Amino acid sequence: MSQDAGGPSGPKEEQTIAVGVVSANEEKWWIDPASPPEATRFAQSCESLFESGEGVLALQRVLETLSVHGNDWQLSLAGASLVMRYTTRYDIVDVLLRNVLRLQPDNVQAQSSSAHLSIARGDIAGGCARFAEMIARYPGKKIEIGEYITMSLLEVGYPSEALEILKYLLGAGNVSASLLNNLGCALERLNRSTEALPWYEKALQLSPERPEIVFGYACTLIKAGQFEKGWPVYFERALQLSKIQNWLRGMPRLRPDTELSGKRVLLFQEQGLGDTLQFIRHVPVLLARGADISLHVPKSLVRLMRMSFPAITVLEPDPISEGDLYDYVAPIPDLPYLTNVHSIGDVPAKVPYLVAKTEDTARFEASLPQKKPRIGLVWAGERRSRSEFALADMRRSVSFEDMTKALLPVEASLVNLQFGVERKSLAEWQGQEICDPMGAVQDMADTAALMQGLDLIISVDTSPVHLAGALGRPVWLISRWDACWRWGDEGQGSPWYPTMRVFRSGERSFASVLQEVGKALRLWVDMWQPQ
Repeated sequence: MSQDAGGPSGPKEEQTIAVGVVSANEEKWWIDPASPPEATRFAQSCESLFESGEGVLALQRVLETLSVHGNDWQLSLAGASLVMRYTTRYDIVDVLLRNVLRLQPDNVQAQSSSAHLSIARGDIAGGCARFAEMIARYPGKKIEIGEYITMSLLEVGYPSEALEILKYLLGAGNVSASLLNNLGCALERLNRSTEALPWYEKALQLSPERPEIVFGYACTLIKAGQFEKGWPVYFERALQLSKIQNWLRGMPRLRPDTELSGKRVLLFQEQGLGDTLQFIRHVPVLLARGADISLHVPKSLVRLMRMSFPAITVLEPDPISEGDLYDYVAPIPDLPYLTNVHSIGDVPAKVPYLVAKTEDTARFEASLPQKKPRIGLVWAGERRSRSEFALADMRRSVSFEDMTKALLPVEASLVNLQFGVERKSLAEWQGQEICDPMGAVQDMADTAALMQGLDLIISVDTSPVHLAGALGRPVWLISRWDACWRWGDEGQGSPWYPTMRVFRSGERSFASVLQEVGKALRLWVDMWQPQ
C-alpha cells in the first residue's frame, strides 16, 4: 500500500496503542467468562494481528471477545476503533459502537466515532449534523470533537469544509497537535502546500513524535518542491513492514553518506507498486558508487526488474531473513534521499529506465487491434482493505461509466489496461469496442510489453501510470483534486516522467476534468501521426 500523502489525525489517544507481539495460537485468555481482559492488553493483541497481516484472526478475536464480554464498554470501544482503522467492515464497527452507547450514552469518543462512521459511509450531511449537536451538547469537548469532524471530512475529500471548521476552532483558541496537523493537511490537499508547512511545524512543536504528523510534513515539503528539506524528514517516517519483513528493523539502514564500495545492500519494497516503479530509477547511482545490490520485490515485479536491471540480483519473492548476507538495507522509497535528490533538477533524466521483452511485445502486438492509434485505459486503483486507504482509493478512482461517457466515442482503438475487481465493468459494456488482453497478463513485465504496442495510456493515479512513465510511453494522468505529493501543487507535466501530461481535477467530482480529457483526446486523435 502506498502512503501517497499525509493524513489527518483524530484525538491522540487513538494513535498510540502499543503494538505487542502476540501469538495467534496462545491460550484464549480473551474469552474467559470469569475474567474480562484488560482493554489495553486486548487492543495490543488485536493490533499485533492486524499489523502482522492476520486481519481475519484479529476480527475473530474482536468478535469472540465481545460475544463473551458484551457488557464491557471499554472492550467494545477498543474493538470498534481497531476494526474502523484496519478494515472497511463498517457493519461490525456500527454494532460495537451501538453497544458502547447502550452502556455509556454520553461517551464522546463513541459518539464521535459513530458520526465519523456515517461520513465514511457517505452520509456527509447526517454525520456533520451529529457532530454539530455534540459540540452544542458538550462545549468543553470542542477540541476532541473538532479533531474527529475535520479528520472525517478530510478522509472523504472535503478539505475546504474542514479548513473552515479548523479556522473557526483555532481562531477561538482551541489548539491541539491534531487540529494543527489537520489544518496543514487541508491546505496541502487544496494544493496550497507552502501555506501548509508552518501549521505542520506548529503541530510538531506540540507532538514531535507523532508519526502521522511527521509523514504529512515530509510529503508536504516534497509536494512544495522543497526536496532538500523534505527527503530527510520522509526518511524518518514509520516504515510499513509486513510480518515477514520485521527482521529488517534490526538491520543497519543505508544512509546518504555511507561508503558503498564492495558493500552488500538489500533494497526492498515498502509501500506500493507505484512507489517501487517511480524510485527504482535511482539504482544505477548506487551501482556507480560500488554497491553490490540485491532487490526484493513482489512476484509481479520480479521479471520486469531482472530485465531492466541485469547488474543487480533480483531475489525470488519468498520470505527472506538472511541478515548476515547484507551490510545495509534500504526501503525503495528512500532512494531519492540516498542519492541526494536535492531539487527537481536532480531527478535522473534517463527515461525509459524500464524495458519490455521483445518477444513479449510481439506476442501482445498480435492480439491488439490493427487500427491505430491504440489507447489504453485505466479507471480505478487497487481495492484496499484498510479504511483510510480505501477512502483514498475512492478519491482517486473514477467509474468505468464516467470515463467512457466522457471519452467515447473516439476514432481510435481502445485497449483495456484495468486490472483487478474493476475489470468486471467490461462484461456488460455495450458501447464502442474495447479490446481486453488483460486475461493474458501475468505480471508487470507483460503489462510493459502490452504498453509498448499502445500510442497513448490514460490512467488515474495508480501503478500503471508509473509503469507507462518509466517506459517512456505517452501517458495522461487524471489526478484527483487533492493531488498526491509526487505530482506537486500545479502544472501539466511532471519532472519524474517527461512523457506525462497531468490533468488536474479542480473539484471533488471528476466530471469536469474528464470532459477536459475527452476534448483533448479528440484533438490528439485528429493530430496523431504514426511513428
